[in-house]
Amino acid sequence: MNRAVLIVLDSVGAGELPDAADYGDAGSNTLKNIYKNKDNFSLPNLEKLGLLNIDGFEDIGKTDSYTGSIAKCNEQSKGKDTTTGHWEISGIISSNPFPTYPQGFPEDLIQKFEKRAGRKTIGNCVASGTEIIKELGKEHVETGSLIVYTSADSVFQIAAHEEVVPLDELYNICKIARELLQGEHGVGRVIARPFIGNEGNYTRTGNRRDFSLVPPSDTLLDYVKNNNMEVFAIGKIEDIFVNKGITRSNHTHNNEEGIEATIEAIKEDFKGLIFTNLVDFDMIYGHRNNLDGYADALKYFDDKLPEIIESLKDDDVLIITADHGCDPTTESTDHSREYIPLLFYGKNIKENNNLGILDSFADIGKTILELLKIENKIAGKSAAGNILK
Repeated sequence: MNRAVLIVLDSVGAGELPDAADYGDAGSNTLKNIYKNKDNFSLPNLEKLGLLNIDGFEDIGKTDSYTGSIAKCNEQSKGKDTTTGHWEISGIISSNPFPTYPQGFPEDLIQKFEKRAGRKTIGNCVASGTEIIKELGKEHVETGSLIVYTSADSVFQIAAHEEVVPLDELYNICKIARELLQGEHGVGRVIARPFIGNEGNYTRTGNRRDFSLVPPSDTLLDYVKNNNMEVFAIGKIEDIFVNKGITRSNHTHNNEEGIEATIEAIKEDFKGLIFTNLVDFDMIYGHRNNLDGYADALKYFDDKLPEIIESLKDDDVLIITADHGCDPTTESTDHSREYIPLLFYGKNIKENNNLGILDSFADIGKTILELLKIENKIAGKSAAGNILK
């Protein structure tokens, strides 16, 4: 194999993990609950690869024959957020969860932030991003104070109107927050949440940016790059890894852009890794409990999957997975602690091949590195020997 195409369907979880109740996520199963709650719902192209033959989905309608190698992955890291999930996929097990702030951030931290940012803040609470701009948008526009909020995840989010705080300033303010939020306050991500519009009609834009912690050790990406291969990051991958181990990137804003950019990248001729995150499932639909929108987004990806597959070269392997759950059918609007689905496809990949449950998300990165014949020291156990023809 000369190239891996790794596509993360952000938040498309595959059922509650054994410790899900510890995270308040008992009963969560993002993918299965969408099938169960949408009449006549199907994803024929993913199902052809073996989606419904993954352990736990047999009752939905498994097929007698499928074209890929399949599994679901256990999570070894503590947490259920984007950074933790992507880092584990890439070979880092996070033994300590990132800090969360259910009561808001400490006052002394907020004061330091305000002093360095040159603006006051409002909010400082746990909130839905769409609701807090409805509630505080008018005050923000009138005063210029930054809307700071968090969620059940380890995030420090800053919402600002693009006509009040220009994007460059907002991004610089996020960098300031990232510098402050280290050590005991080292949240997984600082997120810029720009919006536009007028009171009663505020709308978040596609100019979101994530500012993550730098990975503490080399990942899948570093090993590929250091072996003189390309690492092409699409979507928010460059943010999650702070450009570490990346040779080039395309910061797409939505699923449609991300899918098209992935197809164009596949058509190019290079060795290495294409690493794509498709964010809409999580950002637009999961966190808003929008079942219909989530289902439609899955169907859109499924409809585009044949074009992705047709673009593959004979020595490519396509890998489709997720990073956590965000079940739109449960009361919670937060991420959920779930297994992730795993689908391998390629000319040299076994068909009708169910690997069961893999020990960790890191098995994905370990497998890719073995397929690319790259020696490495990342966490995980390679499944390459079990999926190659």
